[in-house]
Amino acid sequence: MARYHRRSLILFLILALLALTTSPSQGFLGTENKIKSAVFLSPKLVTSPGSVSNSYFFDMDFPRGHIGLKGFDAELVDEAGKPVPLHETYLHHWNVYPYYARKGSSKLPRQEMFKNHGFSRKDPETSLDSTSDIIIAKNGGLCMSTLIYYFGSASETRHTSSYIPDPYAIEIDNPEERPDGYEFKWHLNVHAIDTRGVEDKRGCLECLCDLYNVTVDEYGRALRPGYKGGLACCYDKTQCRVKSGFDNGEKTRNLYLKYTLRWVDWDNTVLPAKVYVFDVTDSWKRSVGDSQEHNCHVEYEVKPCKSNGDGCIDVKKNSFMMPFSGYIIYGVAHQHVGGIRAALYRENGEGICTSMPKYGNGVEPGNEAGYVVGMTSCYPADPVKVSYGETLSLEVNYSSVVGHTGVMGLFYILVAQQLPEPESSLPYLFQAHAESVSVLAFLAVTVLVAVVVLIAAVVYRRQNREDGYQSLST
Repeated sequence: MARYHRRSLILFLILALLALTTSPSQGFLGTENKIKSAVFLSPKLVTSPGSVSNSYFFDMDFPRGHIGLKGFDAELVDEAGKPVPLHETYLHHWNVYPYYARKGSSKLPRQEMFKNHGFSRKDPETSLDSTSDIIIAKNGGLCMSTLIYYFGSASETRHTSSYIPDPYAIEIDNPEERPDGYEFKWHLNVHAIDTRGVEDKRGCLECLCDLYNVTVDEYGRALRPGYKGGLACCYDKTQCRVKSGFDNGEKTRNLYLKYTLRWVDWDNTVLPAKVYVFDVTDSWKRSVGDSQEHNCHVEYEVKPCKSNGDGCIDVKKNSFMMPFSGYIIYGVAHQHVGGIRAALYRENGEGICTSMPKYGNGVEPGNEAGYVVGMTSCYPADPVKVSYGETLSLEVNYSSVVGHTGVMGLFYILVAQQLPEPESSLPYLFQAHAESVSVLAFLAVTVLVAVVVLIAAVVYRRQNREDGYQSLST
């Protein structure tokens, strides 16, 4: 009987070892296994050659409850779900952010209220904060009257990582922060330009006012003197000039923003990270201090250089005083065609994050030649500590071989208020990167194999002794 139990013990250890070696992710990925994902479609955007759709959607499909967002990816697709290439419809931008709606109210959100945020032009006559029925939930800063989105991107959306590393996530719908009598909802803005059959694709996607035959903005105000192109000229339902003889009568189609969400249910193993967006056009001045409002113009013009060669690079710099203390865990820039790089660094010149555009060289969706199809993201190996009142600088570079209108120099970062406790940080090391997971799993399994072999050897020796034992009693 004793021999049977020992053999059973050896068999159990071997089976346990096999279970661990064949499914290491269950043993080492921890919170990674808690991540949920879902795919949604926006309401349709109706486009035709040369048309602009700048649509605002309310109460979007989204996971409900107290959750932590881990990523938000999106792209334009047609009615068959097929990705749409940028050279047919240019995704100028999309952005998403939450708002609170009063329960039981039949009053719909005013679109003008949401037009002031994201990447759109500002109407100074519209309330920017809230109404009695709607309260907009903004990100951490800095441009609190314009760039308040939680996630946002543009043509680069297919090849830009939005994943938030463990143990961090963007906290959503904390019941303790929700105003009494309100419910949590989501707003989405999608700005797309159909460039099929147009005279000048680059001019259309850069919103040259002449190509749109526009002299006033969407609020009926005259364009400022010298304004050549940008958001003020490619608002909803404007039309970029199409080639003579191009038949656009039967080319109307319906498009959708397909967005994929990743999230976890909120618990004490998740650490919150806040969104901050820097704009190189911000008119904030250090001499005034942190009490000054950040007036972010969102876009600007790159004028063509007067000489030829490698020196034709437009450099725009700005500095900002930080309204927070914390740790930067992620960073990425947003640039348009002509972009070269964007870098965030400390006042002493120490680099924090450099984000560079990826250009396509083909025709298929995600690799369109001449378009920005991705931006590199930063995941600091050691989160970058930033102190309240510290000054950070942003530098944005564009090629100025030719001029560009309506370009942007935005930098998006995620800031954690705290780091994992030392005793709880080890499990997250196993989740940080796939390469680290495989190496650590291999080491752990190797140690486990050695322990099992040692136990088996000890049991085997004891069994042999007992098999050869003879009683002295008669």
